[in-house]
Order: sequence, then structure tokens, then C-alpha cells
Amino acid sequence: MKNLLLPILTLPLLAACTIKVEPSDKPINVNLNITHDIRIKIQNEVEDVLNDDELF
Repeated sequence: MKNLLLPILTLPLLAACTIKVEPSDKPINVNLNITHDIRIKIQNEVEDVLNDDELF
């Protein structure tokens, strides 16, 4: 009898704890400043190499 009573008593508790997932109405922002920073660093390094007198 105890094995039958436990699921019957826990069922209302589980039904009361439902999880609700909804999508956000706000847009997702992606910060792309990282690629810009890398591009500037590479450009500066290339300019340094091209301006090096020992290269040619």
C-alpha cells in the first residue's frame, strides 16, 4: 500500500513545479570589436615588416 501511495502523493507536487521557457523579445547583440582589434594589430605588424630595411 505504501508503494502505491507515494506516487499518488508526489504527482501534485511535480505538477505544481512546471518549467516554462519563452523566447526573449529583445534582440541578441554580438560584439565584433575583437576582429577589428586583431585586424589593426596585423596591419601594424605588416607595415613594420614592409618598412624593415633588411627585408630587401
